[in-house]
Amino acid sequence: MSTTTPAGWYPDPSGGPNQRWWDGAQWTDQLSSPYAPAETLKAPEGTVTNTVWIWLIVVLPLLPLLGLLTIPWGSLFDFASLDPTDSSQLLAAELGIFLSPGYIGSIVGSWLVYGLNAFFAYRDWRFLQRAGVPKPFHFAWVFLSSIVYTIGRAVVVKRRTGSGSAVLWASIAAIVLMIIITIVMSAQMMSAMLSQIPTDFS
Repeated sequence: MSTTTPAGWYPDPSGGPNQRWWDGAQWTDQLSSPYAPAETLKAPEGTVTNTVWIWLIVVLPLLPLLGLLTIPWGSLFDFASLDPTDSSQLLAAELGIFLSPGYIGSIVGSWLVYGLNAFFAYRDWRFLQRAGVPKPFHFAWVFLSSIVYTIGRAVVVKRRTGSGSAVLWASIAAIVLMIIITIVMSAQMMSAMLSQIPTDFS
């Protein structure tokens, strides 16, 4: 190569697959790594990604919330009917929400759903691997939140297969439904509290 050729990477004059560094005057011993094309993360055509596990993960978190709607908020805030000299009645009223079946069922149900969703996410992840989906969204994200797993899984499956948007939209619908349930429960609680405020000040 001419000594007027600027320094840079050029095809190896010895015919190797790498490029060799020309320092402007002579060839050096520096070789570049051969170009490796980016890995194509695509599943085979027609890969099935719909599993019962992913739908259970979408739906189950809603169930414990429904238990909160069964709490009798009116009786929990009915302090006017209590004997102010009876400390046991006051204590029972204050702890009423924590002792109500709806609240206890919701808490126990939440932990149960959390454990089941971890198991279901693992089964779903293994199914996608065996179906040929390269590098599916890892099941461990479900420990952060079931919503994180379902949405992340839907996005990755969509990129790998071109399908799977139904899970994404169902997850968004579940979030909206959770918000609605929370608003309804808050409205029930506020209504029960306001009903105990005396309206006749005469």
